[in-house]
Amino acid sequence: MKFSQMPYARPDLAAFRSLTEKTVARLKEAGSAHEQIEAYRAYEKASNTIETMAAIITIRHTIDAKDSFYAGEQDWLDESMPQIEELSQLVNQALLDSPFRAELAAELGEVLFTNLEIAVRGFKPELMELMMEENKLVSEYQKLSASATVEFDGKILPLTKLGPYKQSTDRAVRKAAFVAEGECYDLHREKLDEIFDKLVKNRHAQGRLMGYDNYLPLAYDRLGRNCYGPEKVAAFRAQIAQDLVPIVARVKEDQRRRLGVDHLYFYDDGLLFPDGNADPQGSADDILRAGLEMYHSLSPETAEFIDFLYENELLDVLSKEGKAPGGYCISIPDYEAPFIFSNFNGTSGDVDVLTHEAGHAFADFRAARKGYIRALQNPTIEACECHSMSMEFLTQDYHKLFFGDLTRKYEIGHCEDSLIFVPYGCMVDEFQHLIYENPEMTPEERNQCWLELEKKYRPWMDFEDLPCFSRGGGWQRQQHIYMNPFYYIDYVLAQTVAFQFWIVSMSDREDAWKRYLAFVDKGGTCTFEDLVRSAGLQIPYEPGCVRRIGAAIGRWIEENPL
Repeated sequence: MKFSQMPYARPDLAAFRSLTEKTVARLKEAGSAHEQIEAYRAYEKASNTIETMAAIITIRHTIDAKDSFYAGEQDWLDESMPQIEELSQLVNQALLDSPFRAELAAELGEVLFTNLEIAVRGFKPELMELMMEENKLVSEYQKLSASATVEFDGKILPLTKLGPYKQSTDRAVRKAAFVAEGECYDLHREKLDEIFDKLVKNRHAQGRLMGYDNYLPLAYDRLGRNCYGPEKVAAFRAQIAQDLVPIVARVKEDQRRRLGVDHLYFYDDGLLFPDGNADPQGSADDILRAGLEMYHSLSPETAEFIDFLYENELLDVLSKEGKAPGGYCISIPDYEAPFIFSNFNGTSGDVDVLTHEAGHAFADFRAARKGYIRALQNPTIEACECHSMSMEFLTQDYHKLFFGDLTRKYEIGHCEDSLIFVPYGCMVDEFQHLIYENPEMTPEERNQCWLELEKKYRPWMDFEDLPCFSRGGGWQRQQHIYMNPFYYIDYVLAQTVAFQFWIVSMSDREDAWKRYLAFVDKGGTCTFEDLVRSAGLQIPYEPGCVRRIGAAIGRWIEENPL
């Protein structure tokens, strides 16, 4: 069904509560594992419909934040999700208490019960008021971000439209674009600080209510991390700081020489080549047509997928006023359909959407057709990001469809961008650990913390006198810090896996694709560690992993000059 034709009706929470109570009773009274599975699958069907309606709200609200109807439905969703989660936890607990657990695990998978245990310990009914407040604060931040505009180049532009100016070959234009962006954040500084301060204190209160010293253990449970904790993440960040930051510093020095400048400033960071970065050749429609051709050629599996996506209006990628910034892929389970949301801006990022977000969508499309229960269709988040980031590299033979004669430049730029991102992602993660370990920090102390981490992870960065950025406020651009705490390191873990898929593909494209497809098709039936091992790859936080990847990528950069 086309997305525009998908009907919306606000879910009846009273009816869902009644169904939940009946399901819990059926689970408790069941005389066999088979009866419990039947009861659970019936409940799952109703739960999927609620998830479908929630997805439709999210999509239509972010496409047009000015739409008053879906803005109202988003407010309703913010208030209702904690209640829905409370009901889901009743069913989860009933499954955990099952006398037939061994049989259920044999049928549904042991990882399901690991995940259910994590989900149950991450929720109490007493949290609901705080969770509702948190949702409202996140929506307030999102509305502020979506409405923010700047006057630039004689136009009133949403911040997302500054992208091409920030990569201009004219240094004065680049700086002016960053000044405009920084001034916009300074204009809203007080409100941004207020929202974040409330979020930190709210989340800290949730952690304390759960019996923890702070929010961190609850945050890890909320992300469903089922095979590693903060200690392994800290060890991973340490590898990055020690083994990868020096390699990235050399890449940045190469960039400085290419640009022919005496010193790199923050407004030079995104321009990798003196004659401009590789932009896709053609209009947004041309990019979408090239995407169709790419996935038709890549494999029979991707051909089936991309036809489904395009034929059913499951993309909204053009930037426009009132549209929320950023990009995402979301699942619409009743239709076994993924949806891709983004903001094309005429840069190579537009192509990245058709590889990154389409990687998420492809995995969702495949898992929905495997017969897994909904709870096991998707793995944990870092594994989901492996789907997307690996697809960016495994489509390498078709980048020429978008970039023509600029393909080599794009590939070098994409490799360098991916490498440069890794220390930044670690900086975002360590920042959040420090913030939530010290929830009483003032806004000024948070900004100073960010600047100190810049020295550790991006020592080459110079913000000169740019508004917002020079005072350490640049973290407020990162939506995940407000909206999805502690999510960001998942991208970094996934990037190291994606690099490994790419390294395999350099010598054997077919083998790399087979490994990737098997990784994707396991859905959420394995932990992140087991998925990585099953593909014959190394777990990112294992000692020496980052050093080996860095050496291989460094060699590729040296052997493939422009």
